[in-house]
Amino acid sequence: MAAVPNTFTEMHQRILDNINTAVMLFKADLTLIYANPAAEMLLGASMHRLVGLNFDDLISAKEPIKEQVANAVETTHPFSRHEQAISLMREKEVTVDFTVNILLSAFTEKEILFEMFPIDRLRRILRDDAILSQQDTTQDLLRGLAHEIKNPLSGLRGAAQLLERELHSEDQKEYTRVIIGEADRLQKLVNRLLGPSGMPNFVELNIHEVLEYVVNIAFKNKDGINFSRDYDPSIPNIIGDHDLLIQAILNIVNNAVEVVEENGNINIKTRVLRNFTIGENTYRLVIKLDVMDDGHGVSEDIKDKIFFPMITGRAEGTGLGLSIAQRLVHQHSGLIECESEPGKTIFSVFLPITNENGEG
Repeated sequence: MAAVPNTFTEMHQRILDNINTAVMLFKADLTLIYANPAAEMLLGASMHRLVGLNFDDLISAKEPIKEQVANAVETTHPFSRHEQAISLMREKEVTVDFTVNILLSAFTEKEILFEMFPIDRLRRILRDDAILSQQDTTQDLLRGLAHEIKNPLSGLRGAAQLLERELHSEDQKEYTRVIIGEADRLQKLVNRLLGPSGMPNFVELNIHEVLEYVVNIAFKNKDGINFSRDYDPSIPNIIGDHDLLIQAILNIVNNAVEVVEENGNINIKTRVLRNFTIGENTYRLVIKLDVMDDGHGVSEDIKDKIFFPMITGRAEGTGLGLSIAQRLVHQHSGLIECESEPGKTIFSVFLPITNENGEG
């Protein structure tokens, strides 16, 4: 029978070691005495380094969480919070659900069990699902509209050409030329809305070579902009369409160039993410490509619609660049996200690093 407690102890330890919930145990004076692997990963430090630190050193927030925990110790009443924005180790900002329980024992003083589950990733996955769904719906709508517009447009243009041949007065021909010119303009607009046609030409390529090509185009004769790079040289080659990726990234960079002020700053950064989820798929390796600027930011009234066609915050903008960029990245099983506030906007491009069989 002596082996039974050990068996239960080992089982409990295996559970704590493998659950996704971050579990921390504090003494009554709010000093940490235990953190499971999920807590180590969330805090970005080993238990050896964490043990002995005070609650304040580990978790802080605008809300008085420490005072609430101290009150729970006094009253022995557990409590929970949902979607709480906190700062970990005074650096990492996350949103979590957490629960506080007070453990009582006849042999030890009170202890505080702090369970924390980060919901940022779940919220991002839900947001990404919405973006991808919107992208599919928008594309279907555009295809239908294009079909309904292009056929009558071709007939209108043809009729104007036939009419022009029958007219002898140059003044009258000027009217038919206006009709033909406007029909051509609408045809080009429809083609731009639909984006590039044909199947992508997927080849092995280096993302940094694509970026340098984009940089040489976007920043040519742009002396009033401070540009910087922060590339991860360890990123392997990816499978993609060279021209489509250039167009997608160029649209994003051009958007940043157009919004920064004189002597504004634009930075392009690349990193590798591991076990990252895009839509319904989780990839072993994903490139995260950030285009950051210090412009005025994206207006709140269009922030949720910024990847829709014809949506723009600039009077002279067409509202097509970001919509097309999202569609082209989507063709690479990727996604573009935007985080923006006044003085800081980040467009993040996520591209799976897959082999030629499409395996991540």
